[in-house]
Amino acid sequence: MKTVLTYGTFDLLHYGHIELLKKAKDLADGGKLIVGLSSDEFNSSKGKESHLDYKKRKELLEAIKYVDAVIPESTWEQKITDIKEQNVDIFVMGNDWEGKFDELNQYCQVTYLPRTKSISSTSVKKAISLLRSIDFT
Repeated sequence: MKTVLTYGTFDLLHYGHIELLKKAKDLADGGKLIVGLSSDEFNSSKGKESHLDYKKRKELLEAIKYVDAVIPESTWEQKITDIKEQNVDIFVMGNDWEGKFDELNQYCQVTYLPRTKSISSTSVKKAISLLRSIDFT
C-alpha cells in the first residue's frame, strides 16, 4: 500500500480528470490518493481564474471515490513539504507536465500519466466561451 499525491485546479471537472484520479489511485495499490487542490489565491497568482471557487472544487473532489484526502495548494514550493509530511511514495502529474517535477525524485517516485485524448479543461472552456458568444434569441 502506497500514498500517492497529485495536484491540480480541477475546475470544470470532466472525464479526463476522473481518469487521471483513477489511474493515480491504482498506483496506490490499496493505499491512499491525496489531491493538492490549487487555492483561489494561488490560481490568481498564476493568472488563472476558476469558474468554481476552492470550496466547491474541494467538495467535488471529496465526492469522488478515488480521492482519500484533499489538501490546499498555496505555492509551487510546498510540494517537498507535502511529500514529507504526507509520507508520499509516488508523485503523479499528467504528462503535459513531463520533466517539470523530476527534482522530486529525490523524495519519492515521480510518475507522469498520459492525458485522456480529446478532452481537456482548455477544450471545455473554449466550448463554454463559444456558447456564450452565440445569441440564442
